Amino acid sequence: MNPKVDEFLSNAEKWQAELDKLRRICLDCGLTEELKWAAPVYTFRQSNIVGINGLKESCAISFFKGALLEDAYSILIKPGEHTQAGRWIKFTSVKEITTLEPILKAYIYEAIEVEKAGVKLELKKEIIIPEEFQSKLNAIPTLKAAFEALTPGRQRGYLLHFSQPKQSKTREARIEKYIPQILGGKGLDD
Repeated sequence: MNPKVDEFLSNAEKWQAELDKLRRICLDCGLTEELKWAAPVYTFRQSNIVGINGLKESCAISFFKGALLEDAYSILIKPGEHTQAGRWIKFTSVKEITTLEPILKAYIYEAIEVEKAGVKLELKKEIIIPEEFQSKLNAIPTLKAAFEALTPGRQRGYLLHFSQPKQSKTREARIEKYIPQILGGKGLDD
């Protein structure tokens, strides 16, 4: 057990009992407990396998390569429409988690086997940089450097957000709004 995760759980405003149950399941599967991105993450040989987190209406266990799992019980959910690899299962009670405990452990063991086998997911990388953002990157070298220093997921989040509006004026407004955040090394939702 990682003391940083102890502290995280003791400070959780909601879902303490549920997160503690999920934690114990992950530890029972022999995973190493870490605190990454301000949430508990469970690793195998330094590779991320699952994470647990509390949300507003539920808590969840997230499988980093969930798209590669068989999902025999059809319980894995895609967190967002643009999510490629990750999948999660949401809960609202310890009873729900306890009922699914054997299945959760089977999914975690399967995720470990996927990692051992070195299986990779072919990620779609075809995200177009909006013209308005490309001109800002060309004009402001520090912005370009800061954007390139972001994780691929954060870059993708910005590009999707900047590309959504149909009008150039709206795209430009979004870009202007987030320039300070990009320069600060933060993602869209940080």
